[in-house]
Amino acid sequence: MTDGPPLREPDLPRTAKMRPHALRTGFSTGACAAAAAKAAAAALSGTRMSTVNIGFPSGDRHTFTVESLRCQGATATAVVIKNAGDDPDVTHGAHLTVTVAWRSDGEVVLHGGEGVGVVTRAGLGLPVGQPAINPVPRQMITEAVWEASGGRGADVTISVPGGEKMARKTTNRRLGIEGGISILGTTGIVRPFSTASWRASVEQAVSVMAAQGVPTLVLATGGRTERGAMRLLPHLPEVAFVEVGDFTGAALRRAVQHGLTEVVFVGMIGKLTKLASGILMTHYTKSKVDTGLLAEITAMHGGAPDDIAEIRAAPTARRAYEIWEASGLLRACGDDVCARVADTLHRFTAEVGRPLHAKAAMVDFTGKRVVAATERDWVGE
Repeated sequence: MTDGPPLREPDLPRTAKMRPHALRTGFSTGACAAAAAKAAAAALSGTRMSTVNIGFPSGDRHTFTVESLRCQGATATAVVIKNAGDDPDVTHGAHLTVTVAWRSDGEVVLHGGEGVGVVTRAGLGLPVGQPAINPVPRQMITEAVWEASGGRGADVTISVPGGEKMARKTTNRRLGIEGGISILGTTGIVRPFSTASWRASVEQAVSVMAAQGVPTLVLATGGRTERGAMRLLPHLPEVAFVEVGDFTGAALRRAVQHGLTEVVFVGMIGKLTKLASGILMTHYTKSKVDTGLLAEITAMHGGAPDDIAEIRAAPTARRAYEIWEASGLLRACGDDVCARVADTLHRFTAEVGRPLHAKAAMVDFTGKRVVAATERDWVGE
């Protein structure tokens, strides 16, 4: 398939503008850790604070409430509770707990305590064996300590009680972060329901898998399709599978940058139809399922006129799936959709740098059964 529909990648949806009330922003784990570090350093310097004010990468400053503060011998420990605003963040309410002790060399050295993950794989931009504290939070914490201490060196230990349990609800383990959460943040601010943060996590997941030397990237739209992809391709390591959501274009760009050679997309009929139509950012607010395309595919494979008309008028792709299944056309029409998806992936990667070998598979609505694919042996008869 050499010619296909124009490739389109709409902008990210501005979800907040569609809501009747503005959503509250929150603070990242990194910002909360920096605030707790400043409170602990100030206490160790002889000043107890109930609130602390710290600088952010933007140049703005924000104030945090100190939940608790204690001094014990040569250390001080402060706690700041994370408030993620209206973002559905698993770390909302986490107690960022920071203990500070002075050093004589002027350096601020960060340590991971209880509930903070350890990096076990390359590709995260942090040394293997180090606590999963990202570069921007590291800088914020260092500057907060220096601000409170007048530039003194310190050992700073960051803990998150319950962090290991929180991490089970994230992709940390797959990315190679074991034993707890990451201390994250690029701006210090959490934007509610952030599609941008999801895109960033997709791009990071591709970078991590590339660092492991895995040449095949498997993209799935959600949890059910990802489990189906893992059953389909059990020989691939877990790190090869990325829950891409709506951000296929972003994932493919990163795959090309890292020199990967193959991409496999596993999805249900709705997302696959959008990709077959040339749409690379598939959020429901920015793209619609082209049931006209599904009607044309039905006609190409001998569908009945009444079925073709019903599919063309259908509000969702699911109705096409049901009609194909009832009429015995699911395999033929589904294979056609998958071939078009593979063509879209191939053409897009060629446009952004270098074409990847592309394959696609369609699963049923449970995610457990492959019903169509570009590879014949992927479909159980």
